[in-house]
Amino acid sequence: MDVQLKRGLLDICVLKALLTEDSYGYKIVKDLSPHMKISESTLYPILKRLEQSRYLTVYMMEHNGRLRKYYRITGAGKVRIHAFLEEWKEVEAIIGYIKGGMEHE
Repeated sequence: MDVQLKRGLLDICVLKALLTEDSYGYKIVKDLSPHMKISESTLYPILKRLEQSRYLTVYMMEHNGRLRKYYRITGAGKVRIHAFLEEWKEVEAIIGYIKGGMEHE
């Protein structure tokens, strides 16, 4: 899969994982694992990029005597998911065009 396309999909999947509740890195990886392979080393740069884009915010909370970094989706992050779903309709139309007639090849 094209690296840029995959990068965009991963961003949206991470935002989706945070849609219903705040979470932390390891749990996000675990939550996404039934749907895709993603490692923590791949996830953290994505989280940093999403934070810089203001699609999520970060806060620290104590857990078992240690501070844990939690991520929360912002309103802009939710808007980004909705915009992606609208953009995806165009991608589906392009895929339909590409697949059209290919079953006879």
